[in-house]
Amino acid sequence: QVQLVESGGRAVQAGGSLRLSCAASGRTFASNAMGWFRQAPGKEREFVATISWNGDSTGYGDSVKGRFIISRDKRKNTVYLQMNNLNPEDTAVYYCAGNLLAYGSSSRSTYNYWGQGTQVTVSS
Repeated sequence: QVQLVESGGRAVQAGGSLRLSCAASGRTFASNAMGWFRQAPGKEREFVATISWNGDSTGYGDSVKGRFIISRDKRKNTVYLQMNNLNPEDTAVYYCAGNLLAYGSSSRSTYNYWGQGTQVTVSS
């Protein structure tokens, strides 16, 4: 059974930083792109970041460019999201996702595996 388990979400003040982790089990994603999405109350799930199978290509949503960094450790089958300079608009449940392709995209439909999410709350 494939599982993606996110961790690291918590409440933080504006301007602070958090690092989210996503540990995969049940299969290796060493040849697959991974991504992060988020969903705020009453809003659609939004693309945050993606990283290619070997880490040489990354992409970010416009709202997080320059503040968030996605990375991966293939030996640990884990993906990370470093979030800096957080603001209240970043408050959401953050989801890790696994793609069947080597290079990911911003489209939710290209991701076949999803975690349960971790809550990030940013207060002003």
